[in-house]
Amino acid sequence: MTPQLPNLTPEQIETLFTRNDGSYAFARWGRPVAPIVFGVQDETLRTIKGAVEAVMTLAGHQMAETDPELGSNLMFFFFRDWEELLAVPDLDRMIPDLAPLVGRLKAGGASQYRAFRFDEQGGIKAAFVFLQMQGAMAELPAETLALTQAVQVALLWGDRAFAEASPLAVLPETGATILRPEIAGVIAAAYDRMMPVAAADKSHALRLFARLQAPAEPPQS
Repeated sequence: MTPQLPNLTPEQIETLFTRNDGSYAFARWGRPVAPIVFGVQDETLRTIKGAVEAVMTLAGHQMAETDPELGSNLMFFFFRDWEELLAVPDLDRMIPDLAPLVGRLKAGGASQYRAFRFDEQGGIKAAFVFLQMQGAMAELPAETLALTQAVQVALLWGDRAFAEASPLAVLPETGATILRPEIAGVIAAAYDRMMPVAAADKSHALRLFARLQAPAEPPQS
């Protein structure tokens, strides 16, 4: 039996894309996603790429083997210590001020960090995901970790979008981990072909809300 899609209010949707300074900032991918993963074994690599593909299929967005401009435009880095990033060739060219950033993340006890790059229309053209595999992060099942990270790079979310509740849920009947239906609905609505690739006005949340109330349509290819 398919669960009833929970209702999100416009205010709750707005919160999902609100920055710490109170501004509204939304963006989705403006080009096919071509992921690459560093620092994991082949089995985990397949799990991560599979999770990205599942989320992009939900969104009705395309995947690609390569990006014509960047080669790979979605990069996942897995490591034990933040200092390891300083030895990655050319990473400092893709991430400005890499050394000071690593210092801040290490001093703050961060376990993950995401950086985005945007095209002329404001859509996402590249994303970099850094995951320190220590403590609680290292104990997560690979499928849970992969799906969580795939969701968090599908859109430019607000700073505290998932601070209080994970985008995932566990089905009590089977114990399977799934994407929460209301978050899946937001992702699908955000990639509606009539919606903009980027938005800075809170009225965008009302447009997402309206699409969540409409009957579901097959994703556009």
